Amino acid sequence: MPIYKMDKKKDGVQKYRVRINYTDSKGEAHQMDRVAYGLAEAKELEARLIFELNNKSNLSKMTLQELSEEYFNAKKHEVRETTLDKSRRLLNSNVLSLLGEVRLDKLDAKRLQKWKNEISEKDFKLKTRQNIYGDFRSMLNYAVKMEYIPKNPLLIVGNFKDAYDFTTPQDKLHYYTPEQYLKFSAVARNSARSVKEWGYFAFFAIAFYTGARKGEINALKWSDIEGTTMHIRRSVAQKIKGKDIVETPPKNKSSYRDIVIPQPLMTILEEHKSRQKAMPGFSEDYRVCGGIECLRDTSIENKNKAFAEAAGLPHIRIHDFRHSHASLLCNEGINIKEIAKRLGHSKIEVTWNTYSHLYPREEERAVQILNQIK
Repeated sequence: MPIYKMDKKKDGVQKYRVRINYTDSKGEAHQMDRVAYGLAEAKELEARLIFELNNKSNLSKMTLQELSEEYFNAKKHEVRETTLDKSRRLLNSNVLSLLGEVRLDKLDAKRLQKWKNEISEKDFKLKTRQNIYGDFRSMLNYAVKMEYIPKNPLLIVGNFKDAYDFTTPQDKLHYYTPEQYLKFSAVARNSARSVKEWGYFAFFAIAFYTGARKGEINALKWSDIEGTTMHIRRSVAQKIKGKDIVETPPKNKSSYRDIVIPQPLMTILEEHKSRQKAMPGFSEDYRVCGGIECLRDTSIENKNKAFAEAAGLPHIRIHDFRHSHASLLCNEGINIKEIAKRLGHSKIEVTWNTYSHLYPREEERAVQILNQIK
């Protein structure tokens, strides 16, 4: 690891070349050249480079389990608690349980392909497998960023694919038409014989008429409603590891939004609030749908199934009421930018990729225009 004296000087100070020879984790030889001015600075540079190389070598020997602990500690300051919890559960169950003791310098494409094959054999939906891959890729990208490894070996293996997945956006999107929702709503209202039961009725009405997310609706307080405007300012997550109910900010910056409440929903909310006001201790901090406490996710889903069955309708997920809201607006030709704003999407591309096929009238209008060109 020599220090070479060079011909040039700078402000009268001698120029030196510091050369470090080293071998990487794969046994390949490398050479590192740096320049310094003055012999003392050159020796200090040499010592620092040797230290960094040795330290990096030790870091590359950390296991995936050790990396994950550092990764999650760094990410907790960057993402929502619910997102972090979901990522941790996916990685613990499907990556660290299989590869946790593997060192970073031993993590090659062959080993990762074997892991990918094991995950492919599990009875997971394609989307779930791709989510696992995405979280694993992000963790290894962090390792690259911190210079623990030179590149992400998972990129060589590639994401999960399904050669027989011929589904279209229409196949994957489930929603109620306005006529179907009214049947569902009628059953929900007829079942509302108490203030709490009215909370479920109001929940589904808010979901359909505003397109708000489940957590956003559960977090909604009466103080968030001013006149005919609903302020989305928070969300609620249930059953995060080690906790029961956690109030968090909305999903992203765009999720902070104000939604004008349509009259049918306004009527429901006014009647619902008058019933809640009769409860002892009522205040504007009461949850709109739950009162003192939020409605439970499991109870909401049970009501969803019961109302759909009683109305003679197919069962759809809670999140599909959000799709029902968006599909209605799309079919009426509402500008996609306005729909993205109401849904709180961070990028309009997300809205377009999900709902663009629901614009049949636009297609008809386009054909009519083209038919006139003769």
